[in-house]
Amino acid sequence: MDDLPDADVLDRARTTAALTALGVRHGDVLLLHASLRSLGPVADGARGVLGALRRAVGPEGTLVVPSFTPENSDTSPHYRERVRGLDAGAVDAVRASMEPFDPARTPAPSMGALAETVRTAPGAGRSAHPQTSFAALGPEAARLLAGHRAGCHLGEDSPLARLYEADARILLLGTGYATCTAFHLGEYRMPGPPRRSYRCVVTSRGVRRWWEYEDVALDDGDFAALGAAFEEVAADGAVRTGRVGAADCRLVRLRPAVDFATLWLTEHRAAER
Repeated sequence: MDDLPDADVLDRARTTAALTALGVRHGDVLLLHASLRSLGPVADGARGVLGALRRAVGPEGTLVVPSFTPENSDTSPHYRERVRGLDAGAVDAVRASMEPFDPARTPAPSMGALAETVRTAPGAGRSAHPQTSFAALGPEAARLLAGHRAGCHLGEDSPLARLYEADARILLLGTGYATCTAFHLGEYRMPGPPRRSYRCVVTSRGVRRWWEYEDVALDDGDFAALGAAFEEVAADGAVRTGRVGAADCRLVRLRPAVDFATLWLTEHRAAER
């Protein structure tokens, strides 16, 4: 006799039911942030969760994930941590080993297993930014990912602005507002946001090179406080909470969250200067 499934293991049907109870609907456009570990044991891991998500949004729904690549930049916190304590020769070796961004094959390991599972799924697309690309799966993917200008991480020429136009929702699957990428769009919409230089490895006409550019100085250090403030004033339906497996989750309307972020960041960061 075959062993019965462990009742404590979250299977695809239970995951789909929990997502539906949270408020995920057929036809949704979802920006996903997930901590699979927080869900507890999940049948088939990230692939099982992706299958449940696709069932919950239906064939007309679209899933979007960050597929950022700090690994190919020497101006990222990831790089600074990687070279901490190394001598000059070792640092040069690290820099020489850094691969140029290729949207078709460059992995995004720091984004988590679910994001990588979406990125590598058959039919998935990816935007072209060499540092802050997004991957998407579903009928709206191509439109949401198009036109991601290389000099614009997360502003008006990025998928975040297209998600805002699409009235997308944010699914925080076992993560908090500290990881809420959509708040960065509010940074761009602040009056006169500070800017800084970035540098990463790219390929130009088949040749590997370093590319330096200027963009808004991104800072997510206050996003947890921002999210808490948003929940205090959010209109009914703007934030839904529930559990998927062992994880506390949120389903958040992206437009009001970004609108609130723009005003909150303008006020609070000006006060800190």
